[in-house]
Amino acid sequence: MTPRIDAHQHFWRIARGDYSWLTPALGAIYRDFNPEDLAPHLAAHGIAATILVQAAPTHAETAFLLDLADKTAFVAGVVGWTEFAAPAADATIARLAADPLLVGLRPMVQDMDDDDWLMRAELAPAFDAMAAHQLVFDALLKPRHLRRLIAVLERHPQLRVVVDHAAKPAIGSGDDSAWRSDVAAVAQFSNVACKLSGLVTEAPSNWTVDDLRPYVEHLLICFGAERLIWGSDWPVVNLAADYRRWISTAEQLMAGLDVSAQSLVFGGNAIGVYLSDRGKTIAC
Repeated sequence: MTPRIDAHQHFWRIARGDYSWLTPALGAIYRDFNPEDLAPHLAAHGIAATILVQAAPTHAETAFLLDLADKTAFVAGVVGWTEFAAPAADATIARLAADPLLVGLRPMVQDMDDDDWLMRAELAPAFDAMAAHQLVFDALLKPRHLRRLIAVLERHPQLRVVVDHAAKPAIGSGDDSAWRSDVAAVAQFSNVACKLSGLVTEAPSNWTVDDLRPYVEHLLICFGAERLIWGSDWPVVNLAADYRRWISTAEQLMAGLDVSAQSLVFGGNAIGVYLSDRGKTIAC
């Protein structure tokens, strides 16, 4: 039996002070979230382990997350942060990769002023170091960045990439043809997987399963069950649903797959992409 993995969750402590995006306006999530807050949700849904993902663009937060992961049995890996454009980025990545709990890195591309940031030549040493150390590049993108990602994929064919939150399509908000064609183009690269996460916060407030279905069906056509990875995006998911509703929705959306394919989406792919090359095994 393949263990269930939540491949995208966060912890934060507001007093740390480096979450510039996290303001009181985000009332439902403007408080501390710690392992003891998540543990009941994991137990309720039979989830064996998680991938803990950065929420601040600082080395201090990455160190905080790695320390939390070391103390939290269910956290199997951390996707941290570093400055990819720094002159010594490759050396920094080598140092970070020495921690066995670090499984990936995530620059917050969606928040950058330069839409073409991904295409900068000076990022090449960082991407090469990522590939050399078998770290996953978590791509936190908006739809406009997908075409830019293709330049990275062409230059770094050994780089393992996971597109977070399906690149955040604007669900139900008009023409999605560009997102559809660009997702399909990115999916042509076999080293790219996509997270089935973060969709409800891109949907109208009164969203239903059927609002999400056309987008998820397109992801299945493009990536197949073999390259979709479920994640909760907890606690951000609380802005539009809760843990129980999102996992129930995802299960409904995957109901047409056979049991083997569902086990890939809800755990097997996360293990294969993030954990197996770092020597990690997860007990059911």
